[in-house]
Amino acid sequence: MLKTITFAIVHFTVAFSVAYLITGSFGVASALALIEPLVNTVAYFFHEKAWDAYRAAQQQATNLLHLN
Repeated sequence: MLKTITFAIVHFTVAFSVAYLITGSFGVASALALIEPLVNTVAYFFHEKAWDAYRAAQQQATNLLHLN
């Protein structure tokens, strides 16, 4: 759990720093540092769903090949 927490701190710090360097705005950088991980979490969920469907299709194709 400690590793997860420290990674989250690093992630927020990097996101804030990059956004601040690009925009020069503390408010925008703060918002982006909070919004970006949330969007990534949603994207990750759908990415996993897509990979699960891909793996299931591959397994089904493999099973069909072994039936012949």
